[in-house]
Amino acid sequence: MTDQKKIMWYKEPAKNWNEALPIGNGRLGGMVFGQVTKEKVQLNEDTVWYGGPRDRINPDALPNLSKVRELLSQGKLTEAEELAKLCFSGIPKSQRHYEPLGELIIQFNNADTTDYYRELDLNNGIVKTKYRSEGIKFQREVFTSYPDQVMIMRITASEESAISLQANIDRGNTRNLDSTKPLFSNSIVMNGETGGRDGIAFSAAMRVSADDGTVQTLGNRICVNNASAVTILLSAATTYRFPDPEKRCLDIIASAEKKSYQDLKSAHIKDYQTLFHRVELELEDQQRITSLPINERLERMKQGETDIDLINTYFHFGRYLMISSSRPNSLPATLQGIWNDNMLPPWDSKYTLNINAQMNYWPAEVCNLSECHEPLFQQIEKMRESGRLTAQKMYDCRGFTAHHNTDIWGDTAPQDIYPPASYWPMGAAWLCLHLWEHYEYNGDKDFLAKAYDAMKEAAIFFVDFLVENQDGYMITTPSVSPENSYKLPSGEIGKMCEAPAMDSQILHALFSNCIAASEVLETDNEFRDHLLYLRSKLPEIQIGKYGQIQEWLEDYEEAEPGHRHISHLFALHPSNQISPITTPKLAKAAEVTLNRRLEHGGGHTGWSRAWIINMWARLFKGEDAYENIKELLKSSTLPNLFDNHPPFQIDGNFGGTAAIVEMIVQSHQNEIHLLPALPNDWRTGYVKGIKARGGFTLEIKWQDHQLMYVHIKASQSRVCRLRISHPFKVSIDKGEISQLETGLVEFDAKKDQLYQLTFNTN
Repeated sequence: MTDQKKIMWYKEPAKNWNEALPIGNGRLGGMVFGQVTKEKVQLNEDTVWYGGPRDRINPDALPNLSKVRELLSQGKLTEAEELAKLCFSGIPKSQRHYEPLGELIIQFNNADTTDYYRELDLNNGIVKTKYRSEGIKFQREVFTSYPDQVMIMRITASEESAISLQANIDRGNTRNLDSTKPLFSNSIVMNGETGGRDGIAFSAAMRVSADDGTVQTLGNRICVNNASAVTILLSAATTYRFPDPEKRCLDIIASAEKKSYQDLKSAHIKDYQTLFHRVELELEDQQRITSLPINERLERMKQGETDIDLINTYFHFGRYLMISSSRPNSLPATLQGIWNDNMLPPWDSKYTLNINAQMNYWPAEVCNLSECHEPLFQQIEKMRESGRLTAQKMYDCRGFTAHHNTDIWGDTAPQDIYPPASYWPMGAAWLCLHLWEHYEYNGDKDFLAKAYDAMKEAAIFFVDFLVENQDGYMITTPSVSPENSYKLPSGEIGKMCEAPAMDSQILHALFSNCIAASEVLETDNEFRDHLLYLRSKLPEIQIGKYGQIQEWLEDYEEAEPGHRHISHLFALHPSNQISPITTPKLAKAAEVTLNRRLEHGGGHTGWSRAWIINMWARLFKGEDAYENIKELLKSSTLPNLFDNHPPFQIDGNFGGTAAIVEMIVQSHQNEIHLLPALPNDWRTGYVKGIKARGGFTLEIKWQDHQLMYVHIKASQSRVCRLRISHPFKVSIDKGEISQLETGLVEFDAKKDQLYQLTFNTN
């Protein structure tokens, strides 16, 4: 029986890219339009980027660093920012940008059609299009296989010899194409290069086979006549990975061609479901309306209707996007995952490091997709070489650093000439927190031993970079609070600053992680002691005049109180320095901060709304979190469920997926908190396969807001501590459970053991 909450279906073809359906295997992606007479699959390969690596570091940065610091300390903001624009900005100002691979176009000879239907089945990662023409039923299936590294389309009909088509691949609206040439009677190859010195050359190959009928190449098209079924294989490669991308494409296709369509499909489904079936989520919805297509359900939500089941689908779609855009040996997911149709895309479709790239990976560990996190770790390693040069040449510091963007080459020099964002040296520090996060969920000491080098190197940069101010604090300068501005009593607007709250919070987390890692690995005692000292000298989190968390070292007025970035609440989420349990006063101030942002129009972009949901969940405000989930779907979600910044930006999908889990399970305070932010509408539900820090895998069932049971699988021997918000009596099937305080219990978990806990509220 089909699981309808994992089916995204539509009554009509996509009219534009924002209605098309994504497929991908981490490296090769497509947007399937499902059009009847002229099908289009817009194509991406993750390494098709413009140009080659460059040294963009401004040689005047270091000679003017002390001057910029002096101007900031004297409150001469305009002078400091103007000097930074000239001396700190990268030369040239922009890093490399991502580009589309091209388009697969298939022309059919269909007359008028009826009974149209298309779907993305999240259960198997396959897009399907069905319709009837002249009494004949036609069907297309398309997916991108990770095991076989090829895109596959299968076209069938209910009658023999009913399929005729012309297929070609092209670059679309660009001139960066050297050739499209036929090979044999059933194949064509497209070759081109992305331009720029040392640019990336690419190839894409397509081979068509048919049951019955004829296949031949004419010009740059493959023509099929009177076939009963058609299989299209498409591959792509670039010189980023392979010296001869055309040969690589043909080798991939030759290997795939030896297998039947059914074998290719089965291998894809088995691989995909190995990841996708790890996790289950079912928020019970008595009013389930799967009889309506996704776009109509979104419209109903905009009219104020409730659709809890659509949240189930949205959650599973987020996991699908993670599996489809970030796999071992692929690049990490960009601002658009791997799906981009613009030659010069918004924000270059690269990696923005002041929230967006990190948000992309918030679901990776908790949703049991640790393998999908690996491309980000590989990117960090790539950035270390560039980041060392940036640290040395710009700041005369050891270690490595990065600013608020990077690209395929790991470029770490400042991006853009934009004072609210460009001159912020915290990108590598924040990224390295993901290394410790991976360890916390998996307990892999071998991984930690390798990752510690990068964590330590990111920390060493700040050992050298921090400056002691007149109050004795160790501060970052120059920096910014991404991407906000502040207002002085004189009315002057400032962007650059000393010691924004986010910097100190990130450094507190980085130093804490390095300290903990050195203890686990039993190494670096002297360095650990130095980090303990530096951490004690960081500015503390402060509460400002409105009762809010203070964003800057001084309690400035915000130039834009409804700004989309809420950088100063990093300590609440994704960090754990603010909590209603451990720091109730700061938690209250965080609540004030969120309300002020929202009252002034905050959350108007998809990713910002997703971050807000996670923050409300951390404050145990289930109804506030739920209202913002509904707002995310109503205001910031496109017909194909892509997040809408606007335009499309995938971070909101990933942030929203993580937020749904955060409302059900939290594990950032050395305890597993069950149902911490459950809204009234989620009365009954079930999750399975969700992971918690400490290496625990959970299965949870609740009914009428009360826990029924929790099954906990331990991957290592350690104490398991559980917090439950409502009154309960708990029993465990093996071992003993101890109550520490009201609502908090613990038991000794043994490696590879499954523990079954049941709850009685009577």
